[in-house]
Amino acid sequence: MSNRISPAVLHRILGIPESTPLSLDDMCRTLSVTVHPSPEISPRLLRFTASLTNVLMQLGVSILETQDAAGPDGRFTSGTVVLVPGSCPDERLAINRVSTLYGNIIVGIYDEPPPIKTDDLPQRKLDAIVGRLAWEMVHMLIFVTGTSWTVCTMNGGVATFATPMPEPGDVLSTLVPKLTAQVVPPKREHLDIRRESLRTSGPQSAAIAADFMRCGKIWSGNSSFLSHTSRDALKYRNTLYRKIVARYLDQRSGMSYGFFARQLPVVTAPAIPGNDHDLNDAWQAEPGKPLPFEVAGKVLFVGIPDVRVVTTRSGCRKTEIDSALDLVEIGLEKGRIYLRDPEGLPTELAAKPSFDTLTILAHAAGNAIVASILQFFRPDAIFPKILGSFGASMTHWHDYPDRSELPEGYYFHGEDNPPVSCSTPQSAAYSLLGKIDAVEQALREEREYRGDIHIEPNHGTNMVGCLSLEATAEFLNRGREQAGS
Repeated sequence: MSNRISPAVLHRILGIPESTPLSLDDMCRTLSVTVHPSPEISPRLLRFTASLTNVLMQLGVSILETQDAAGPDGRFTSGTVVLVPGSCPDERLAINRVSTLYGNIIVGIYDEPPPIKTDDLPQRKLDAIVGRLAWEMVHMLIFVTGTSWTVCTMNGGVATFATPMPEPGDVLSTLVPKLTAQVVPPKREHLDIRRESLRTSGPQSAAIAADFMRCGKIWSGNSSFLSHTSRDALKYRNTLYRKIVARYLDQRSGMSYGFFARQLPVVTAPAIPGNDHDLNDAWQAEPGKPLPFEVAGKVLFVGIPDVRVVTTRSGCRKTEIDSALDLVEIGLEKGRIYLRDPEGLPTELAAKPSFDTLTILAHAAGNAIVASILQFFRPDAIFPKILGSFGASMTHWHDYPDRSELPEGYYFHGEDNPPVSCSTPQSAAYSLLGKIDAVEQALREEREYRGDIHIEPNHGTNMVGCLSLEATAEFLNRGREQAGS
């Protein structure tokens, strides 16, 4: 990435820990891995696991012996990745030895082809992967055959490598990021939940709700927009593990994938020029003070306004939105995340913070930052005016747009980022960093900036900008037969 933004700035804006590894080298340096083999492990898995740990060691990853990976109580040290070659009986499952629910990423490795086919629809692939994850009680799956190995993740990501043993380049570029960036829901103590405080009546709310509903109808004919995988539809070894999965999902009824969001209008002020000395000393700035960014060779100080976003309720069916129940508001208010759900919402539908909360807010804050930057370089730029009057739309789905045709003024970024889920701190950071790369490109090319298309390798796409949700859906679904049309 061409721009320079300190980890301290990312922490100040989004609360992302400054220690969060964003580069592949930093990811390797921070990883610790141990092996927890099943009682019965095939010769192929023995060879594969030995090769994998050797490659990880070559890349600078810390490989821990079993006794060094656990505390006095026998539980795995928090932060340690646990490789489990072979299926374990209940009493040997690695999940039994974790100290906290989100403390360890557990990777099951199996001597068999993946339970999916190349021509399976995305939803079928996702259901098969999530079903196996729930049965094995792991966070990631690796399937090994005599000619290939395949990584499957809980967001439906599938990466297959046509080698019988892992190659360093493949492990570094694909597996290491997935072992580093864990998918977890926002912690309750990090946000304010304001129950039944969102009014859904009034002309503005009705117009926004109509945009969501028209958008959902268009996407309903696209198999790439994955729907709900029900927790109750999964098979579990016993009631204990059913309860653990429920706790991991924060008692959600299941997992839904993709989101729609509408950032509410926010008025921004032009960035203020600074210098390198300011850039180096600015990390001591008081909360609420403008923060420094290096953009197009200049140091600029940008005030970070509060941002508000209407988005889809976690777990709802995005293509069948009930405007009275399925829209919530999230935002950053003086640097703290909040969530408001609708007035009169039944208790059983009380909104939970989406796994994608941080990424959505990163886009919203990034839009405001980009608007301020544009106001400095180009006072007549269109984007700040639209953001101040209309806001912006955000669409996330698990596929990729055709690069040959883009909406006017939208810019691609992210293709070379490590492949992480959109539900991770890394994804939020890449969203913000890439957005500034995109506006730099617009400045270099002396073209209008209207939005960005954030490609998340081996995961999906975020499209954010001036178009409404409905117009974005129409653009991305051109040529498809829409359900109900």
